[in-house]
Amino acid sequence: MLIGKKVPDVTFRTRVRDESVGGPNPFRWQDMTSADYFKGKRVILFSLPGAFTPTCSTYQLPDFEKMYPEFKAEGIDEIYCISVNDAFVMNAWGKSQNLNNVKLIPDGSGEFTRKMGMLVHKDNLGFGMRSWRYAAIINDGLVEQWFEEEGYSDNCDSDPYGVSSPQNIMEKLKAKIAA
Repeated sequence: MLIGKKVPDVTFRTRVRDESVGGPNPFRWQDMTSADYFKGKRVILFSLPGAFTPTCSTYQLPDFEKMYPEFKAEGIDEIYCISVNDAFVMNAWGKSQNLNNVKLIPDGSGEFTRKMGMLVHKDNLGFGMRSWRYAAIINDGLVEQWFEEEGYSDNCDSDPYGVSSPQNIMEKLKAKIAA
């Protein structure tokens, strides 16, 4: 259990739209730190094996996007999706998903994922190193609640999904507030 753990201090290489760059690809590099994402905010962070993959693209990311207003009403400031993919892939995925609410964090080298203890081999799928599927409620950089899919292992034959679903997280958020 990672409850009470501080998120790792990592610098993420992101690409942001900047019209001053001009040309057909008006993006520039922008380094973002863990503090930029987590300091002074209560957020949901969810991680998944890869952009454009079936469960991630069909259920997990779209459902977090749809449920964003409900999470805001429960005191969540932001929802972040992190994946061991580079900024180019994450930006293209976000565009293809028509995201307006969920923010994507590229963990291209897997440093954040490794330091969270969630980096696994997915060589059996041709993915290399990727994240195990999990989610967390993070309050000012500290893990408040943890949602890890069962069966954490390298080269897992299945891709469990349910514990880290937005529906499950919402249920736990409401139960905690009601308690």
